Amino acid sequence: MKKIDRETVQRILDTADIVEVVSDFVHLKRRGANYIGLCPFHNERTPSFSVSKAKGICKCFSCGKGGSPVGFIMEHEQLSYNEALRYLAKKYNIEIKEHEMTDKEREEASERESMLAVNEFALNHFEQNLSETDDGRDIGLAYFRERGINDASVKKFRLGYSLDKRDDLLTAAKNKGYNEKYLIDTGLCYKADNGRVYDRFKGRVMYPVFSVSGKVVAFGGRTLRKDKDVAKYVNSPESTVYRKSYELYGLYQAKKSIVQRDKCILVEGYMDVISMHQSGVENVVASSGTSLTEGQIRLIHRFTENVTVIYDSDAAGIKASLRGIDMLLAEGLNVKVLSLPAGDDPDSFAQSHSASELEEYLERNETDFIRFKTAILLQGVENDPIKRAKVIGDIVRSISVIPDDITRSVYVKECSRMLDIEEKVLTLQIAKIINERAVKEAGKTQYQSRDNEDVAVAGNAVIADVAGRLPDRKTAEDSAGDVSRFLYPYEKEVLRYVLKYGMLDLCEACDENGNTFPIKVIEYIDDELRSDEIVFTNSGFARTYGEALNVSRATWQQDYDRQAEVLTARRLETIAKGEEEIRLTVSDLGSIAAREKALETKADNEYLESVASFSAMYIERILGSSPDDTVRQITTDLVSEKYVLSKVHTKYTKVETEQDRLADLVPRALYEWKDAILDCRIRELHRRIKEVSSQPDADGTQLRELMIQNIELMRLKSEFAKYLGERIVAPRK
Repeated sequence: MKKIDRETVQRILDTADIVEVVSDFVHLKRRGANYIGLCPFHNERTPSFSVSKAKGICKCFSCGKGGSPVGFIMEHEQLSYNEALRYLAKKYNIEIKEHEMTDKEREEASERESMLAVNEFALNHFEQNLSETDDGRDIGLAYFRERGINDASVKKFRLGYSLDKRDDLLTAAKNKGYNEKYLIDTGLCYKADNGRVYDRFKGRVMYPVFSVSGKVVAFGGRTLRKDKDVAKYVNSPESTVYRKSYELYGLYQAKKSIVQRDKCILVEGYMDVISMHQSGVENVVASSGTSLTEGQIRLIHRFTENVTVIYDSDAAGIKASLRGIDMLLAEGLNVKVLSLPAGDDPDSFAQSHSASELEEYLERNETDFIRFKTAILLQGVENDPIKRAKVIGDIVRSISVIPDDITRSVYVKECSRMLDIEEKVLTLQIAKIINERAVKEAGKTQYQSRDNEDVAVAGNAVIADVAGRLPDRKTAEDSAGDVSRFLYPYEKEVLRYVLKYGMLDLCEACDENGNTFPIKVIEYIDDELRSDEIVFTNSGFARTYGEALNVSRATWQQDYDRQAEVLTARRLETIAKGEEEIRLTVSDLGSIAAREKALETKADNEYLESVASFSAMYIERILGSSPDDTVRQITTDLVSEKYVLSKVHTKYTKVETEQDRLADLVPRALYEWKDAILDCRIRELHRRIKEVSSQPDADGTQLRELMIQNIELMRLKSEFAKYLGERIVAPRK
C-alpha cells in the first residue's frame, strides 16, 4: 500500500490558494477582506458563498457546504481525499512522492488507518481469488455470470470470492505483516470460543461496501451452498470504520450520476444496484436489506433533493417499508415511488429490459407518495369506514412530517382531492399532529442524567463522585443522548477556541524553580479537562479534539520552526531593502538612524503578527484539510465567520477582538461547561429526591444521603456562580 509523503501533502496544502481553487468553478467578487459568489452546491439568486483568503476556507452560509481547498474539491468534484490532493498537485505542478508503507509504519498508523488498510488488502485478496484461483473462477465467477453480471460490472463493483478455507485470508494477511487485531476489529475474522481465529466469509461471493470517498469499509458475503443451516448473507459487523446506518451500497459508484441527473433511485439489495448500473441506470443505491436510517437519508441529501424508491410487487413487504417514505419526507426530500410488475424485482427487471426501456418505465410509472401510499393502504378496506379512517390518518401523518410549508400545502390539496375530504379538516388535523410532535420533542430534551459512570462519560467525574451512585432510572443510552444534547453548545464553544486559537499563548505558568513559561490555549484546555476528567460527549467533537491534540504534539514544533525560519529571512530581507533605500534617499545621519530604527520596529511588528497569524490558524488549517470527513466538516463549520468587521471600523481606532480577550474568554467557556454539567446533575438529583420521598415506605437513610449530595452540589454551584456571576449566557448554538 502506497502513501503520499507528508512533505508532499504539506507542500500541496501550503501552495493551494482557496481563491484560485474556487475561482475555477465560481465567479467571485471581492467584498472587504473576503470574496463572495453564488454557491456551486445549490441553486441561489443571492450570493451566500464566502471565501476567506486569509483563513484558506470557503463556506456557504445557506447550505453549509465548503471547506479548505482539499475539502472544496472533494465536495465539488466528488473525489476522495487522496484524489483531491492529486487534483491540486496537478493544478500547481507539484510532483507527488510516494513510498510503500513498511511493517513498522503499518503498526504505527492510527487504528482507523490500519483497519482501512486491512480492508483494502482483503478487497484485493478476494478479487484475486475470484480471477486467479480455480475455485474462484468455477464457483464465484460462474455464479456472477449465471446472474447476468458481466466482467465490466465485476470490475466496477470490485466483486470477489472468499475461498472455502477457514483461515485463507488470515494467513495471507499475517504473511504480509498485517496485525491480527485489525482483522478481528474489522470483522474479516473472528475469534471462536476455543481461542482460534477464523475467516468470517469463507466460501462466499463478496460484495465490498465503499464509503462515499471510495474507501472500502465493509463486506457482504453470500453463500452459494444450499444448506439451510448456513446464513444466506453475512455482513461485516459495525466497527470504527463502518456504521451501517451511515453507509449506502453503490453510492461511491453512483454519486456522479446522482448529481448529474439530480435524482437518487433507492433499491434494496446488492444485485439490484449492480444490475441497474449494468443496464445504464447508474444513479442507484441500496440500503443493503436494512431499514432506511436518518444517516443514510442525510447522505443522499448531500447529492440531491429528489429520491425515487423502487419496490417490488410484494404488497406485504411494501407496507412494512413505508416508514422509510416518512423519513425521507421529514428530511425535506422530494419523494417519488415506483412499483414493479408482478414477479419482478429491480435485479430481474433490469436484466430483462434494455437501458432505454428501463428509463422509459421509470419515467412513466413513478408517482408521488400520496397516490402510492393511498393505493397500497386502501386495498381491501374501501368499504370499511373505520379502517379507511385509519389509513387516511396514516397518510395525513406522512404529510405532517414535511418541513416546507408550501410543499405540505400542495400535498394537502392533493390528498383532499383524492380522498374526498375537506382541506380545512386535513389542515387542522395536520396542525394537531405537528403540535403533538413538538410537545413530545420538547419533553425528550428535558434532562435526565445517568448513573455515576454515565456522568463520567458525559463530563465531570469529580462532580459525579460527589453526587454518588443512584439506582436505575433510565437506560444509559437514552440518558447519554439527553446529556449530550444539553451539553452540546458548551462543548462546541470550547472546541471552537481550540480550533481557532489553539496554538496561541494564553497565559504563563511556573515550574518548581519559579521559572515561567508560556501555556498555549490547547494546553490550558487539555490540562483543565484532564484534571476534572471531562470528555466531549458528542462523538464528532471528541474525534476532532483528539485530532487537534495529535497535531499540536506531533507536527507543530517542526512546522513552527520551519515557518519561523521563513519569516526571519523575510524580516532580514525587508530590513536590508529598507536600509538601502534610506541610504539612497536620506543624507542626514540623524534622520538615517531614526528611519532605520522605525524600519526595524515595523519589521519586528510584521514578524510578530505573521507568527501570531500562523499560530492562530495552524490547527484549523491542518484539520480543515483532514481526510476524516467528520473532522473536516466540524472544523470548517466552527472556524467560519459569516460577518467580518469592516475596515472602516478599525481605520481610526483599535477594536478589541475575541483574540485579544482569550485570557478571559477561554477560562469562562470552561467554567460554563462545568457549570452545565453540575446543573445536569442537580436536576437529576432533585428528580430522584422527589421520587424517593413520594414512596409510601420511603427510605429515610437513602433520602438523607440524597439531601447531603444535593447540599454539596449546590455548594459547588455557588462557587461557580462567584466566578460566572448570577446571569449565565449559553454559548451560540
